[in-house]
Amino acid sequence: MVDRMWRDGPRLLAERADPRDGEDKRRSAPRRARSVTVNLKESPLAWLKARDMVSDRQFEAGERLRHDWERAGLGPRVTMAWDAAPLARGRRGAPGALDPTLAQLSVKRRFEAATIAVGAGLNDILWRVVCAGEGLSHAEKALHWPARAGKLVLGLALDRLADFYRIA
Repeated sequence: MVDRMWRDGPRLLAERADPRDGEDKRRSAPRRARSVTVNLKESPLAWLKARDMVSDRQFEAGERLRHDWERAGLGPRVTMAWDAAPLARGRRGAPGALDPTLAQLSVKRRFEAATIAVGAGLNDILWRVVCAGEGLSHAEKALHWPARAGKLVLGLALDRLADFYRIA
């Protein structure tokens, strides 16, 4: 079974229990549990794009920000870096390439400039949905916003972000 899974590639779909299922407290008979299929590769921004809630321009801007966030190493790390030790004689990599640390710092500066360009009131929802991968409803609850306000504010933030990245 394990050999077949790795030969066919990693699974993109997983089944999870619906948190609303289980025993109903108002009834004496327990309900039968259901499961839902979740695409583990789909981000909240991709979900919005698939339902035409964000434009191509907004989606591209969000993906660039997420790429910068990941390349800058700003996400939580669950293990140590297992990179090879540097050679004593010289640098690794192609000639003229940036040192990995300098490249990471450059991307971090671009990420910070992008969030500053978006603005203080809009970068909260942008970071939560695009970088942290929270759904809109969870982000709205965490920010104490009314329901369905996040989609409008996220659209404004993505438009400003697209202007920063100069996406036509």
